[in-house]
Amino acid sequence: MNRPRRDPRAERAAHLTVGEGPRPRYDRTRRATGSGRPRRDPRAEREAQRVGGGVRLRYDLSQVGRPMGEAVTAAPRAAPVAEAPKTVVVETPAFLVAVVPDAPGGRLSGHDRQVIGAARALAGREGAVAVIVDGDCEGLGAAGADRVLRLEPAEGYDPGGRAARVEAALTALDARHALFPESLDGGDCARRVAVSLGEALFTNAEVVAAKGLVRPARGRRVEQSLAPPRLATVAADAVAEYGGPPREARALPFEGSAPVDTAKGIVSATRIPADPATVPLSLAEFVVSAGNGLTDLDTFRQVAAALHATPGASRVLCDAGLMPRHSQVGASGTVLAATCYFALGISGAPQHLQGVAGCEHVVAVNTDLHAAMIERAGLAVVQDAQAVMPALLRRLAEEAEQATVGGTS
Repeated sequence: MNRPRRDPRAERAAHLTVGEGPRPRYDRTRRATGSGRPRRDPRAEREAQRVGGGVRLRYDLSQVGRPMGEAVTAAPRAAPVAEAPKTVVVETPAFLVAVVPDAPGGRLSGHDRQVIGAARALAGREGAVAVIVDGDCEGLGAAGADRVLRLEPAEGYDPGGRAARVEAALTALDARHALFPESLDGGDCARRVAVSLGEALFTNAEVVAAKGLVRPARGRRVEQSLAPPRLATVAADAVAEYGGPPREARALPFEGSAPVDTAKGIVSATRIPADPATVPLSLAEFVVSAGNGLTDLDTFRQVAAALHATPGASRVLCDAGLMPRHSQVGASGTVLAATCYFALGISGAPQHLQGVAGCEHVVAVNTDLHAAMIERAGLAVVQDAQAVMPALLRRLAEEAEQATVGGTS
């Protein structure tokens, strides 16, 4: 293969001269006729990459490497707009999988959401998940509920009456499966319903799938598996929560939702809350911890008492003897399973973050915006904790005064 030989003199003469004068000047950015490629003009490319007209020069480096004549000035970039996830609607499900959560205080616990996630695994694409709750409950659609059947809550502690209403709801729904949390109240309700219906109950399931359920037996030396039964309880921290888009959570009418006056086996029962100051950290629901960023521990104890929370501390304060050793939070102290963790002046060492990994909500107050605890928190306040504590106490006092005035009026 023969290639034509270059003629540098002809290529040079093909360029147009620029300007006038005794010394010839040429425009080397023009492509010559025949072989050869245009010569780059770094100054022109750099000028084309310039963004904005401020005092400080800024350039869009994504334009690097463009040939001459194609470099463009970057348009101002708009902030990305997060689109709301679409709600999944199941109009005509082939069958229903019922879930009876504990829902203490009208909100789902972590165990309840895991049971709903197990029900979603049983329902698949053709079925729907129906949640049976007492009264109002928030977050059912986001947890994976397609249908919601609300029962009128009974006055006082009446586990037998609640089991009877749940049994009537299951009969009305004609659910293929019904799942309960293996908890103190959920397990009791599941066993009462199973006895009343005369059906077997598969308890403490740790694996839930459409093919079957699996649970440990004989001291966890063997496993027992069974095709999905109608009634089953799900162990805590065994099944993942539902992580897909929100579901419809359509309300279902039910005529037998009102409690029926029947003879109660329990005359009276009252729940006595434990003193938060004496509750072990491993059992506490709300923990307020102090870190090395706090110096006024008396105000910290007032905040913990006003919030009805269990006091905790970082390892630095415990090593210094400012807080008792049993209040240390972290991998070398106590690993928490609290619903809410409030960190005041804690930067967030790796061992401390391991101790709060199981907490559902984390609130942090710290002056360092880039602290690890700030990144871990769902709600962060970038401020000195010494200034936040008095303001929080004043706000709590105002709310208590308003509640007192409202109650007396």
